[in-house]
Amino acid sequence: MTKSVTPVRWSWIDTAISAFSPSRAMKRYTARATIANLRRMYEAGDRGRGAAGWSSTNRSADSEIAAAGSILRDRSRDLVRNNPLAASAVQVLVNNIVGPGIRPRAASRNKRLNQRVNDLFLEWSKRCDAHGHTDFHGILALAVREMVEGGEVLAVKRMRNNGPGVVPLAVELREADHLDDYKQSLSGDEGRIASGIQYDRNGRRTGYWMFPDHPGDNLNTFGRRHASVFVPDSMVAHMFERQRVQSRGVPWAAPAMRALQDLGDWQVAEMVRKKTEACMVGVVVGDDEVGDTSVGPTVEDENGNVIESFSPGMIAYARNGKTIEFNNPPHAGGVQEWNRVQQHLIAAGFRVPYAVMTGDLSQANFSSNRAGLNEFRRMVDQIQWTVVIPMFCDRIWSWFIEAAYADGLIDTNNVPVEWAPPAFESVNPWQDAQTDLLETRAGFRSISHQIAKRGYDADQVFTELAEDLTKAADLGLVLDSDPAKMTTAGQAQSTTPDDNQKE
Repeated sequence: MTKSVTPVRWSWIDTAISAFSPSRAMKRYTARATIANLRRMYEAGDRGRGAAGWSSTNRSADSEIAAAGSILRDRSRDLVRNNPLAASAVQVLVNNIVGPGIRPRAASRNKRLNQRVNDLFLEWSKRCDAHGHTDFHGILALAVREMVEGGEVLAVKRMRNNGPGVVPLAVELREADHLDDYKQSLSGDEGRIASGIQYDRNGRRTGYWMFPDHPGDNLNTFGRRHASVFVPDSMVAHMFERQRVQSRGVPWAAPAMRALQDLGDWQVAEMVRKKTEACMVGVVVGDDEVGDTSVGPTVEDENGNVIESFSPGMIAYARNGKTIEFNNPPHAGGVQEWNRVQQHLIAAGFRVPYAVMTGDLSQANFSSNRAGLNEFRRMVDQIQWTVVIPMFCDRIWSWFIEAAYADGLIDTNNVPVEWAPPAFESVNPWQDAQTDLLETRAGFRSISHQIAKRGYDADQVFTELAEDLTKAADLGLVLDSDPAKMTTAGQAQSTTPDDNQKE
């Protein structure tokens, strides 16, 4: 679309300047016209009447979060508690980001050390919850839920005796409310403090000012510790999604909150309208008797009692009625279509597929549903590898290794780790398996990659496979899964590697 040039008026200032320096006045006018037309290229930057109701700000992300973060958390939690769509969207995100767990594997060059560390982690993960409710994977699932629902979550390192041979470490999860939002300091010997987070002079985090007890807990009002205390950064894992250059997070429901509230209000109003329509089926009406001095008609039930309220399906009688008139409420169309459109907006705000959030597959075929899931899975991968693993999992792994080394359970405090997120369930398992097989046979991907993609440890799978084949050979069994003896068509190989070596 061709955009017209915005006219710029020659002002009295231009006239005054031109009297002394015409060239300077012309340059000023040309610059004003250029700026006006550059602004015109972006219709969203128009400040005219069409955008009069568009309120925006140029404040930093931290300033906006400091002003609205608390109420956003409160409203998000209220929606998740009471709105089924919000509860479903949060659960879908947790199921896909964490699932049964993001599992670590020690990745040093020493296989014996790797096995030792993996065994220690497996035993420690059963006792790592400082509150004693769940294991490491349960803590991770709860942390991701807190991040989605409340915008951010804090994990605090606790040293605790878990028993002989178990790493003496516990992890305590804290909600974002524990941060002292009012702890502010622009300058000082220790650096600045903003929204409860302390920074050094170079802008790096040095610690957090947190309330030991949840400030919203009313069960221990008199015994609660009201003063925030400083917790070093080395003892805290702070997980949140960064959508701008920001220091704290916001609930994922923020773009969908208004749509959720509007849909809920509309559903309540529609229910009230339906109940009102059903409150009266018919009224018997007619002329009053001669001599009746009542000012207006009186509505009674069949027993002659005056009716002051109506109930669904009742028959009302006007005094001395002669005929009966039935209530015929109008039909409101388009309810299902409007409801579906609003749910699409809510799903988009949560970044989850509509069909997955609502369970409504009537609007999607196999191909479109699969395409939508592919894009959703890319988003989940991005969150796993750029938020959950570096901001939470890696920090807890470093605590675990340091505690194991300090307790003398391992002889090094530097053990690399590989994380294995849960594999996505295939929409078409046979087709996907065929694709993986072709990619592997063509050399595009390794067998180890295909195994890791499914959330398994390649070394462990190869070890188990070798043991199974050896056991089968000892028992005189020929398995179809052994390519050395069987073809892909299920036929016996004409020669074996041993025969080839003999020749």
